[in-house]
Amino acid sequence: MSAVPRPDPAQVAEDVARALAEDIGSGDVTAALLPDQPDVAYLLCKQDAVIAGRPWFDATHLALDPDVRIAWQVQEGQAVSAGTVLALLQGRSRSLVSAERTSLNFLQTLSGTATTTARYVAAVAGTGTRILDTRKTLPGLRLAQKYAVRCGGGDNHRFGLYDTVMLKENHIRAAGSLPAAVAAARARWPTLPLVVEVEDLDQLQQALQAGCERILLDDFEPALRREAVQLTAGRIALEVSGSVGLDGLRAIALDGVDCISIGGLTKHVQAIDLSLKLGPPPVN
Repeated sequence: MSAVPRPDPAQVAEDVARALAEDIGSGDVTAALLPDQPDVAYLLCKQDAVIAGRPWFDATHLALDPDVRIAWQVQEGQAVSAGTVLALLQGRSRSLVSAERTSLNFLQTLSGTATTTARYVAAVAGTGTRILDTRKTLPGLRLAQKYAVRCGGGDNHRFGLYDTVMLKENHIRAAGSLPAAVAAARARWPTLPLVVEVEDLDQLQQALQAGCERILLDDFEPALRREAVQLTAGRIALEVSGSVGLDGLRAIALDGVDCISIGGLTKHVQAIDLSLKLGPPPVN
């Protein structure tokens, strides 16, 4: 698995503040009925998963109780089986239940992203092909989901419209030609990575001649994709995108492409089943 970077604490805090404001609003009227006393809780994972999102879980509980103690029993990016106790918490009864839903929302969503990513990464294991995410993320959670992709063993594509120039069909049409679009990009943004999407072998040849950091093969049929790999001959990295699922993923990787970008890693999220329960964990 590629190294998991530490998320920006300021961004985590911003995500958490927004989520807590949305959930708690003017106050948790149900938690107010509880005695505000010391209590313990345990975090249970009810299905096989790859865990991601600890910084957001921690920040949620710390925002409501700076003295809460969270003892994680698993590492970030670790694969766990159903029934695993992920963490033990010591805090106060009111803050523990008030933070419950928001903290679980972060952890279940990001663990779902990491778990899906891990499946795709496993499907191409040993081929040398990298699995990339896209910008098809949940609104407001881009940094968090891209972090989760790394936890699942994947790699990040561009984070936004500001860090990589990516020339697609509309850009090329507006510029007049692929070479003209590349020339304009190099002139205006000489230090930024340049990715060029191509739709056929003619455009591939143009991109190879113009030069860029990566060429994206958009919806190439298998025979055409293999021909593209032969024509490129390792001169520029090739990326495959467009309607790529688990079925047939390994065959694409074995064709010799460098990376495959999967929008479904972040847009088709199936949350992991988690629960936070007051009291000590059951003794097996």
